Amino acid sequence: MTGSFSALTSLILLLPLILFMVLMVAISVFVRHKQAGKNFVSSYFVGNRELGGFVLAMTTVATYSSVSSFVGGPGMAYQVGFGWIYMAVVQVTAIFLVLGIYGKRVAMLARKLNAVTVVDIIRARFQSDLLAAIAAFVIVLFFCGTMTAQFVGGAKLFAAVTGYSYEAGLILFGLTVVIYTSIGGFRAVALTDTCCAIMMMIGIVLLLKYVLQAGGGYENIMTRLEVDNPELFEPFSFGNMPWTIYFTQWLLVGICTIALPQSVVRGISYKNTHGLHQAMLIGTVVVGFMNIGINFTGILAHGVLTGTAAEYGGVDNIIPTTIVMAMPIELVGLAIIGPLAASISTISGLLIVASSAIVKDVYLHWSEKNNRTVSPARVKALSMATTALIGAAVFVIALTPPSLIWLINMFAFGGLETAFFWTLLLGLFWRRANKLGALLSTAGGTIIYCAAQASGFKIFDMHQITIGITCSLILFVAGSYLGKRSDDATLKIFFSQ
Repeated sequence: MTGSFSALTSLILLLPLILFMVLMVAISVFVRHKQAGKNFVSSYFVGNRELGGFVLAMTTVATYSSVSSFVGGPGMAYQVGFGWIYMAVVQVTAIFLVLGIYGKRVAMLARKLNAVTVVDIIRARFQSDLLAAIAAFVIVLFFCGTMTAQFVGGAKLFAAVTGYSYEAGLILFGLTVVIYTSIGGFRAVALTDTCCAIMMMIGIVLLLKYVLQAGGGYENIMTRLEVDNPELFEPFSFGNMPWTIYFTQWLLVGICTIALPQSVVRGISYKNTHGLHQAMLIGTVVVGFMNIGINFTGILAHGVLTGTAAEYGGVDNIIPTTIVMAMPIELVGLAIIGPLAASISTISGLLIVASSAIVKDVYLHWSEKNNRTVSPARVKALSMATTALIGAAVFVIALTPPSLIWLINMFAFGGLETAFFWTLLLGLFWRRANKLGALLSTAGGTIIYCAAQASGFKIFDMHQITIGITCSLILFVAGSYLGKRSDDATLKIFFSQ
């Protein structure tokens, strides 16, 4: 431990989190028992397409709302003010858009094709094993980056608030999420995500209440900010929030998130149309409350903290410090479950999709193509082992933590969006889209995006997502007109009413 608290106090802080983690594992064991005897691949990777509206909404929200939303995001709001909220509010539309645009269409196609993953649908649309392999590789690559950010962010928060070491936090919640995801699969992820989303909302309400109380009330905090930090009220924060950040972040965390595989796959998992519509409404309200609530709390933290973000060790430390300073010691352990729940729910959602990319999209497809029979017992063992190994690999990487977790998150978001935005959108809604266009867009766009990131090359100082998404569109359209049209049988499956 760091010595910030006595041993007894630190144990008290830890107890709510331990109980929450035990609940997560218990849910996964229960789900695995209930799913016994059913088709393993379908139950493990998409929950047998049985999710109701509330659970669908919560698992989509929880997977989308990462630890950077609860740590890095409000820390940036503390630093630049209301401009960060104006920028981030675009995320309120994310759940409505992804389920509205892809939900019903993906569900219908998945049932037609007996598809279990997004890559299954991409393979069927473009009739290309090479494209499917590239898509699976991109998913695993960028998901590992995102999961690393979640592990690091959660462990840093744990260490800052409880007084225990970074490594202790990583072991406690990191190994727990790997274990329960490996055991229970998608349905366990969906149910634990629901618990996580509820705890996120409780955590936001608690923190907001005590920040307002510690700062002498809303009016007092706002009055002090107008005098001491007038730049926080200006949309561009006196140059700290240029228009380029608005534009690129609206792409990164708004419009382009409709193509994130971890969100689109939720369209395969719901039970009926009523549940889908219910999820769209519930998800929009919940993500709006979370997004605005936690970022607004970051601004109100000025009523508790007096220095700059740098004085507290950077933007990632603003919320942890605020929790410790503003909240009663007996509630701190409960309050940190919210942001840690954001971390573990994102990890579990990504982990199961990454596992499906390797097991279902690569191994089982290769076996089927080569007329190799894989026993159900082997599929089960391989799926659980792959999930555990990916999680363990990311856990090891996180032992040497990188800084600025929100930047890592944005890099991974940009890579996934570059690879999948046009391939999914045009592939599912444009008859002319073909294999060459999708290959050039997915592979070429991703390579260009990564090269721009590695070299630091930007246009008008905008995030490289603008380069990636533009190049992938050009490549997709060029390839679609230069390459061979999709065959009539495929077009009939995807575009017949």
